[in-house]
Amino acid sequence: MPLTMDKAALDAFLVEQFPQVAEEFVIDAVEENALKLRLVVSERHLRPGGTVSGPAMFGLADVGVYLAILAMIGPRALAVTTNCSIDFLRKPAAERDLLAEVRLLKLGRLLATGDVLLHSVGRDAPVARATLTYAIPPA
Repeated sequence: MPLTMDKAALDAFLVEQFPQVAEEFVIDAVEENALKLRLVVSERHLRPGGTVSGPAMFGLADVGVYLAILAMIGPRALAVTTNCSIDFLRKPAAERDLLAEVRLLKLGRLLATGDVLLHSVGRDAPVARATLTYAIPPA
């Protein structure tokens, strides 16, 4: 299945549907069943101890899978997360953006599952790994 939405279309969708957070995310690459999304880390994403918070990392993984699905099926704003499992592996660098490498494992008519590795930009070791399942509304 070819891409339905490219980077420009996904950027526009984020600004239109989620203006409250659109500036926090930068789409670095979009491919068939894959996407790279960056969280522009700021003070609001940090927790005590000077590290990126778990909710910020979850948000990056969640938005990454959401956008990867929309890239394939088109702009369906009402696709929703139905399940998430996240493993926090190591402390992310507070002074670096976080990068989500997303790949869709399954894209069905009603459900999609994606796998995400999160890295501090410039570092190889992942800071978290997540698997998310989304419910896709009928077209």
